[in-house]
Amino acid sequence: MELAKKTVLIVDDMDAIRKISSDQLRRFGVGQIYQAENGAKALHILKNTHVDLIISDWNMPVMSGIELLCVVRSTPKFQYIPFLMITAEAARERVSQAIAEGVTDIVIKPFNSMILQQRVTQCLQGFVSNKAGVVAQEATSTSEQSDAESDIALNLTKQDKHQKSSVLIVDDTADNLTLLGGLLKDEYQVKLAKQGAKALEIAQSDTPPDIILLDIMMPDMDGFEVLKQLRKHPLSEHIPVIFVTALTEDKYQLQGLDGGAVDYISKPIQPELLKLRVRNLMAYVTMHKNLQSDFDSLVANEKLKQEVQQVLQHDLKGPIAGLMALIEQIKSDPHISKNNAENATIAEDMTFQLLNMINMSSELYKIETGRFVLSPKRFSILALIQKIIAVLKKTFQVKHLLIYLDCEEDGDEDYFAMGDESLSYSMLFNLLKNACEAAPSKTRVSVMLQREQEPETKQAFLKVSIQNIGVVDEDIRQHFWQKYVSAGKSDGTGIGTYSAKLLAEAQQGKVALDVDDTNQTTSVSVYLPHE
Repeated sequence: MELAKKTVLIVDDMDAIRKISSDQLRRFGVGQIYQAENGAKALHILKNTHVDLIISDWNMPVMSGIELLCVVRSTPKFQYIPFLMITAEAARERVSQAIAEGVTDIVIKPFNSMILQQRVTQCLQGFVSNKAGVVAQEATSTSEQSDAESDIALNLTKQDKHQKSSVLIVDDTADNLTLLGGLLKDEYQVKLAKQGAKALEIAQSDTPPDIILLDIMMPDMDGFEVLKQLRKHPLSEHIPVIFVTALTEDKYQLQGLDGGAVDYISKPIQPELLKLRVRNLMAYVTMHKNLQSDFDSLVANEKLKQEVQQVLQHDLKGPIAGLMALIEQIKSDPHISKNNAENATIAEDMTFQLLNMINMSSELYKIETGRFVLSPKRFSILALIQKIIAVLKKTFQVKHLLIYLDCEEDGDEDYFAMGDESLSYSMLFNLLKNACEAAPSKTRVSVMLQREQEPETKQAFLKVSIQNIGVVDEDIRQHFWQKYVSAGKSDGTGIGTYSAKLLAEAQQGKVALDVDDTNQTTSVSVYLPHE
């Protein structure tokens, strides 16, 4: 891969970080680098310039990094551009959100140039974690490539594990450097600096220390000024600093802690206390380093899940398509009996439902993550309901249910909805199936189809009301449409009603629940835009 031919867009609201990142990328050999101070400026560049990789900070004014990621992944022109997110936030829910939105990789601050180079190189190799519509061959190719990427990451991790954590000791007195270095050299890689300028050079290099022990009283640049400069630079702003000084007055301690130091040790040094404090702080630093590894695993697991899903979808569609063709052939047999013809029709509908469920698994994911784009088309909701009822009558014949459709007899032409027929099939099938499961044997399940108009907007809707005998438990009525809410079914997942709500809202519709305790009935209603 020739980095000289690649174009990278850096998005960060801090000018210093954009400059430093650009300098690092140029040292790596990247050919063209663009800069943007927020997501909105980045979108303007993307619309007018070819970009091979986006490197974005999370927290920015005008448009944040996660907002930019959402727009990038939902825009066909650049939805496949690798997206490297950089953040100082360690909250797992943030990482999960970025993964769900389609981030390619995540780097947790602080990081050194070696980590940045490795992640940039991997991203530019073409891996996109949430690339939609990948066929099985592409999934296999990506899997082989990801194995190589995993080997690189594994080797890096092994190197990190065998490498000692590092401590930078800054003091203008040689005896103090010797004393402190001698106390820590067995456990850590020790670096020494006698001047503040040298300390800054080491801290802001490609191999910065994990912890800094900093004296206050030094010529040319005292410890407070060194700390101030450390906190200004993106490569050193997160390095923990412990002041080690003979200045014991409270005002100096307050000044140091207020400037960003994490601890304060007074001279003369108590060796065991020093080692204990450094050890405790290093444990925190190590834990923070491990967060990057944990987040890498989250990204890798999400990628694996999507690849398995893509392969399953591709592999299952072939046999199902063959089954549908076979059923069609059976139905066209002139010698088929009436009963077998009916069964073949039901089998065809159930096969269509299975194929639809496979497609739905990816569509629901898009809806949940805000990347679903509706292409509404005109379809007969009356014919759709009739088809579902025919299947469910056969499925629930053992319960002797009376399942029927009630609507005004003024022709099918007035019952055309604007939406997605496939989504509507899954939505109504789930709700009507739930009603049949909840209804006691030898009772009725009714479907009422009628036209309504929103009073304020004058928007025309088709309302589908499904009613069954029996009431929803009072405990779950307020949460009926939420994910994983279920009652009365030992194998219930609580996904059916949740997905129905998502599917309705994705088509600019809505859902409603009405429980009549007096008459012991439950009604769920779906509103879809009427043509």
